Amino acid sequence: MRRIAFDSDKYIKLQSAKIMERVARFNNKLYLEFGGKLFDDNHASRVLPGFQPDIKIKMLSRLADKAEIIISINAHDIEKSKRRSDLDITYNQDVLRLIDAFTGIGLYVSSVVITQYVSNAQVDNFRNQLEKMGIKVYLHYTIDGYPTNVDRIVSDEGYGRNEYVETTRPLVVVTAPGPGSGKMATCLSQLYHEYKRGIYAGYAKYETFPIFNLPLSHPVNLAYEAATVDLDDINMIDPFHLSAYGITAVNYNRDVEIFPVLSRILKQITNEEVYHSPTDMGVNMNGMCIVDDEAAREASNQEIVRRYYQTLVDVRRGYAPESSIQKIEVIMNKAGLTPEYRRCVSPALKKAEDTNGPAVAIELEDGRIVTGKNSSLLGAASAALINAMKAVSNFDDETMLLSPNIIAPVQKLKTEYLGNNNPRLHLDEVLVAITISAQMNPFADKAIRNLPLLKGAQAHSTVILSQNDENTFRKLGIQLTCEPKYQTKKLFHAK
Repeated sequence: MRRIAFDSDKYIKLQSAKIMERVARFNNKLYLEFGGKLFDDNHASRVLPGFQPDIKIKMLSRLADKAEIIISINAHDIEKSKRRSDLDITYNQDVLRLIDAFTGIGLYVSSVVITQYVSNAQVDNFRNQLEKMGIKVYLHYTIDGYPTNVDRIVSDEGYGRNEYVETTRPLVVVTAPGPGSGKMATCLSQLYHEYKRGIYAGYAKYETFPIFNLPLSHPVNLAYEAATVDLDDINMIDPFHLSAYGITAVNYNRDVEIFPVLSRILKQITNEEVYHSPTDMGVNMNGMCIVDDEAAREASNQEIVRRYYQTLVDVRRGYAPESSIQKIEVIMNKAGLTPEYRRCVSPALKKAEDTNGPAVAIELEDGRIVTGKNSSLLGAASAALINAMKAVSNFDDETMLLSPNIIAPVQKLKTEYLGNNNPRLHLDEVLVAITISAQMNPFADKAIRNLPLLKGAQAHSTVILSQNDENTFRKLGIQLTCEPKYQTKKLFHAK
């Protein structure tokens, strides 16, 4: 069983108290820039076992009567229909999803801010759509010389041009569909307007990673670098914190680089030096809640190797530049890791070599490893999944979960009626077929009921799987990696 590295109950208590402490510091009005994912923070749950993916929402729910939420979205991202790769939806759609999710658990979304606003059909249509739904929309504009021309930024021609967002609660959480959405600019613009109105509000930042009180080379912090190779984020010692306090703290390059400008903006607005370092701005208590450092290190090392494979596949698919490979290899070397550190890699490669075809290996939570290969009926992923279902159900290899008599009609449907070239069943098709078989086959019935036991398993494929199979593995909670090559040399690879 996976060892617990993180105390979620302690985190909720400490984090909510820390935020309210910062609210009190600023006369009961704080704009909190919320970085990372509020919902489904699966990266954090992987590197810190015990960190619940929705823990930040649970923490905010404790403050529901004191908090309201502003969602920022960049006009250029609306215009370009920018997408969240993990959910395969546009940022526009994610704004609506976030509003539904927040309100569904009792959190108050007061408004949406469109940053760097320019008038065009896509942006104005989205604005109108929100307003027709009863959602308040405010416009913030591009500022010439941002972020270095502080005098212009902190003026009526800078932040002063932005529409003032009406807020009513002490804690204003500013979040967004993704990076580059203008969260920090929204917070600082609001501070400018609040001070003009005689309200001495404050600003703080919430980021889960890097963890400031862990060493720079700690696997948890290296895993964050591995997860952000596409953003060029690099962890570093916060020189401002070291200079001000003589204490070593870890931050990342973008916050360190922008801090001198941010500090000047805050001082120009407030007429005082609010923070001495980017670490000071943070309200992050996750480092205080790690209860098993060894377990966190192991989980983070595994995540680094998974990110290594994901980077190779992204480059192969054309989603990332070749330079990303060098960056992730540097991180692997810093951590002292090789691909074989992932236990399911070698068995998959060995199975592929023995069968001269694609193979998949799945490592179960108890350490057992099962494999699968291509056959005329099933792809390697489907075969491995069936073998994993047998293993967690304590069935022997000869146990029949799915009869060829059931597979054959499905193959005929796929090829003769739906026009598919590949007759082998995808993972979701296999699961549907086994579910149907379960009406007559008690072994299939037990195997389906034991599917939750596969959550947390690790899988490796010797070829890039279809998007369909990747999605099914993810829904089952099986963490997949693939070798960066396709099964065929075709130019088009269907999702």
